[in-house]
Amino acid sequence: MIGTLAVAAALVVQAIDIDTAHGSEAEHRTAEQLRALLQRYNISPWLFTRRVRIDERAIPHSHPVLTLHTRHLGQDILLLSTFLHEELHWFLDSKAEDTRAAVADLEKLFPEVPVGFPEGADSRQSTYEHLLLTYLERDLLVRVVGDAEASSAMNFWAADHYRWIYRTMLEGTKEIGTIVARYKLQP
Repeated sequence: MIGTLAVAAALVVQAIDIDTAHGSEAEHRTAEQLRALLQRYNISPWLFTRRVRIDERAIPHSHPVLTLHTRHLGQDILLLSTFLHEELHWFLDSKAEDTRAAVADLEKLFPEVPVGFPEGADSRQSTYEHLLLTYLERDLLVRVVGDAEASSAMNFWAADHYRWIYRTMLEGTKEIGTIVARYKLQP
């Protein structure tokens, strides 16, 4: 079993093209950190993109190219969490109809949501989508690194950005999980 996981992880590292935006030392070190994480943890079932850019001047984003910053250099679980978060945007985009239906259910469950940093996302729609996304992010982290590490990362995010989103997801995990299951949004 360990041999199979190691082979799968090695294939993931080979399948992903990781480049740097500016060629700085921090970008190169973050790229190497990400390669090491992809080698250590088998995330192949949740890999939806094949290209990653490390850009020390950018806010992480998923489109058009999955882009990570250097902020979590040396913080493995936070970098892995950020990577999975951005990958999950691609997954939800691939299930747009189901995502829209799930958002409609979330609107009934949470009729008032914040918009804008630091509590919400850029728009009302994005705030609802991030409730789904952060639920999935937490679930994948639990599967990959265990509950303690995942909880630590989620608690960090709940005090960092998308604060209301992460807090609400953590408090309403069962309800959000029911919606995720209803629309088969589990990767």
